[in-house]
Amino acid sequence: MNICGIELKANNTILVVLNNNKYIDIKIKKISLEDDEKQEDIRKFCNEFLDFLQKNQIEKIFIKKRAKKGAFSGGAVTFKMEGLIQLNPHCEVELISSNTISAFEKKNQIEFPKELKKYQEQAYLVAKVLST
Repeated sequence: MNICGIELKANNTILVVLNNNKYIDIKIKKISLEDDEKQEDIRKFCNEFLDFLQKNQIEKIFIKKRAKKGAFSGGAVTFKMEGLIQLNPHCEVELISSNTISAFEKKNQIEFPKELKKYQEQAYLVAKVLST
């Protein structure tokens, strides 16, 4: 079963794929939404994301939840991207809280794969939390 862990940051969807709890080093590591006010850019983002899901045979998506208000709240663009991801017709999407990820990190000794980029670490943890 291929699962996808996602962290939404600024206008980027940072991606990690696990298969049976093992990291898969995929070619596409992030998909960006260039201008969230242009319909053509939103369509491009959607098409790239749906293509990614199909090519990697993703069966479930886990997204790191962002705060809706306060000092560490997510930006408007990240919530727009989240909505677009949730509308995908291919697989189920689940949100994972930062507290759940932190608790998982404390209980488990995490070894990040060598191939994993530093900016992918949170997305990797999101996928690991529910794949174990």
